[in-house]
Amino acid sequence: MKRFSFFMIILIRIAEAQPVKHGFAQDIRPAVFSVTMVMVHDVVDPPLAARYYSYCVLGADAIVSKFDPAVPDPSSYIKSFPSIVIKESKGSYNYQIAALYCIYETGKTMLPSGYMLEEQQEDYINRLKNERISQSIIDRSVAVAKEVSGQIVDYSKTDNYNKLSTLVNYTPLKGDQYWYPTPPGYFEAVQPHWNTIRPMIMDSSQQFKPEPPVEFSKDSDSRFFILAKEVFDALKSKDSIERADIAYFWDCNPFNLETQGHLMMGFKKISPGGHWMNIASIASEKAKLDFNRSIQVQAITAIALMDAFISCWDEKYRSNRIRPETYINRYIDKNWTPILQTPPFPEYTSGHSIISAAAAEVLTYFFGDNFPFTDSTEVAFGLLPRDFQSFRLASAEAAISRQYGGIHFNDAIVNGQISGKGIGELVVMRIKAAGVKP
Repeated sequence: MKRFSFFMIILIRIAEAQPVKHGFAQDIRPAVFSVTMVMVHDVVDPPLAARYYSYCVLGADAIVSKFDPAVPDPSSYIKSFPSIVIKESKGSYNYQIAALYCIYETGKTMLPSGYMLEEQQEDYINRLKNERISQSIIDRSVAVAKEVSGQIVDYSKTDNYNKLSTLVNYTPLKGDQYWYPTPPGYFEAVQPHWNTIRPMIMDSSQQFKPEPPVEFSKDSDSRFFILAKEVFDALKSKDSIERADIAYFWDCNPFNLETQGHLMMGFKKISPGGHWMNIASIASEKAKLDFNRSIQVQAITAIALMDAFISCWDEKYRSNRIRPETYINRYIDKNWTPILQTPPFPEYTSGHSIISAAAAEVLTYFFGDNFPFTDSTEVAFGLLPRDFQSFRLASAEAAISRQYGGIHFNDAIVNGQISGKGIGELVVMRIKAAGVKP
């Protein structure tokens, strides 16, 4: 059970050591963070991570909605979501304990190494006992959590994920304009059939199909060459140190492979979706949201991230565009390397751009457009925190970081932001219609 690395155990202990009052929002961040660290351990790819977040937190949100009339049931804004059934009477269990335990339970069931969360569940129950919460209340709350988690897991099995392994393996297309695996790992394409996953809010994976990318060309006078030259020159400006810091802060590469001579070392990090889930926690804590509202913010941020990844991956394997690293090495400088490792999937559009814009719209709805915050998400991974005056400004920085890092062309960034904003606005429109208050 105790197979976390020492580093991971320390991170979770730090999160859990924060002042906690059971049944309040301070409990939520450690629970979601524990799920995050299991995904870091498992090197879960970005689209799949967003899927796991959605289901883990949706169960908690469903439990809260059964207890609090001010929290609309997720089925009121997610067309495919079933009405969750809880057999226990309201007065027989603590819904907050049930909601938190449900996060752990769903993660334990769905994640490849979910068994690692058993220790976190045990610690949580022991803390409840130490605060002299009735054993019968604890037992009934855990029973409700397991009951709801089971329904969430059953619902997850209908989103087509189980069919991905039966689809035809992906083979890189032949042609100068197409994506091809890049060094140092030359990894296979990540989730080439992700557009077949059922969206949460969107009508289809193509609902926010972006404009076509700039046409490929080797001509040094072409628009495409100019895009590549922008990436090539991105860190040659006078603010190159700041640009590099921005790129590293938003890297969020679940598995970064570094080489030193013949030695290769792999480093695990948080996913892009995990970064924004933590921003949602930071904002909720700063705003001192109560438990119910905090769970609601987590759930709706997660479903926006899931839909944004589905939309983005739909376009990635349609346009199948070459990465800057490959193009620059072929036509500008064969020795050039980006400061970030090029991800193993096609370039257009930028995933960070689309998911960040979607999350920013949701968080702006809940907290307003002038909500300054300090993003300390990457401190656990050795980076300094960054201050932002709004979620949209943070989103814009996340987007341009991909050019600074050398892994995206500018049209993939700009058009990704447009699609992401549209997805975020759709989510906001849907939840407003369902009665979710800002």
